[in-house]
Amino acid sequence: MSRNGPLALAYHTLFVCFMLAPILVVCIVAFTPEGYLSFPTDRWSLRWFYAIARYPEFIDAFWRSIWLGALSSATAVAVSVPAALAIARYRFRGREAMTALFMSPLMIPHVVLGIAFLRFFTQIGLGGTFTGLVLSHIVIVLPFALRLTLASAVGLDRAIEHAAVSLGATEWVVLRRITLPLVLPGLVSGWALAFINSFDEVTMTVFIAAPGTETLPVRMFLYIQDNIDPLVTSVSACVIAITVVALVLLDRAYGLERLLVGRGAGHGR
Repeated sequence: MSRNGPLALAYHTLFVCFMLAPILVVCIVAFTPEGYLSFPTDRWSLRWFYAIARYPEFIDAFWRSIWLGALSSATAVAVSVPAALAIARYRFRGREAMTALFMSPLMIPHVVLGIAFLRFFTQIGLGGTFTGLVLSHIVIVLPFALRLTLASAVGLDRAIEHAAVSLGATEWVVLRRITLPLVLPGLVSGWALAFINSFDEVTMTVFIAAPGTETLPVRMFLYIQDNIDPLVTSVSACVIAITVVALVLLDRAYGLERLLVGRGAGHGR
């Protein structure tokens, strides 16, 4: 296997630094003691982290975003499993049309989706409700879950399933004990990507959310419209820290490579 040369390594290093620079700036600004956005700073303070406790709407919005992302991504993955298996295994009339339908939210601007969902949910009595948020987020994250689940389903060796059937296993047992474990990396990757997109979605959600159902990105967006203090940066830094800790714990407990790529725990370690 060929190794990257010094030029390639330097380019990769610069690229990683370029991608991480905004995150680092946000985290540094969160520790400023000033009442305005200041960078760089020669003094450090936890003032704006303590200030989060004075705004419980940020904490409520955070947990609402967690539940919204978990529900919408889990539902999207549940829908993606039969859809991916059908698309990957069978050739039937309307197969391409069904695939295009599932992927169509990627081609529609989220502003258009937000206006459409706002009018639709208002007509059916779901305007400003958490149920409406979940349904709308399922639609926009389904393509991400389906794409990764489909990638796992396409490479699935059906000989293993046929062997299980020949030994007397029922279709349900084959699905639960063989098919789902084999496509697990795609399911987990699809869920994770769907959750990230749901948690980070603001363009569409700002049209649908109402007072009491605001997600964390929407709450932050509304806050910075009227305020210029570093409170939002401290909230962002907390979210970044929680994400890093969760990834480290998941890697220690199970292994990210094993979970997302499907390799054994001994490979690549």
